[in-house]
Amino acid sequence: MTLLRPAILSFVLVTGAFAAGDYDALLGAMKKSWPQCATIAVVCDANSSKAALATLTGAASGMKVMVVDVRGPQDMGKAIGTLTGRKPDAVILLAGDHVAGDGSSAASFLIQRMAALKVPTGATTEAGVKQGAALGIGPGTGGKLMSNAKVAAVAGVAVPPGATAL
Repeated sequence: MTLLRPAILSFVLVTGAFAAGDYDALLGAMKKSWPQCATIAVVCDANSSKAALATLTGAASGMKVMVVDVRGPQDMGKAIGTLTGRKPDAVILLAGDHVAGDGSSAASFLIQRMAALKVPTGATTEAGVKQGAALGIGPGTGGKLMSNAKVAAVAGVAVPPGATAL
């Protein structure tokens, strides 16, 4: 497992500004609900998720984005170790990532471990919130703000006002 290489990160930063739609609402809700959130992390197969990373990075203006590159579920333990050492303010699930995307066992593992470390997770799908993301809004929620209050409490973050509880 390696962190995303600088050349790929440069590509993500340059192209990300052009397509931020899927993550704008999520990051906006996170900034309002969790104003201390300055560094977000993403665990994914960076090569297979270039487009989603570009979209997320474009929406994350003013925030640092840390990408932990994994090739399969076998890398999740190392990813958790990296995140534990770097302690991001939140983790974002990439819905379509084949390793740690919404609905995967790797995402469940990630959500649980991060909540125990008081690091909340955000998602763009209802499935991600049902799985344990503390908040979700985006294309996969029909634009509705959703929250998993139980996990938000474990992670030590506020449930956004007006969020639908799952």
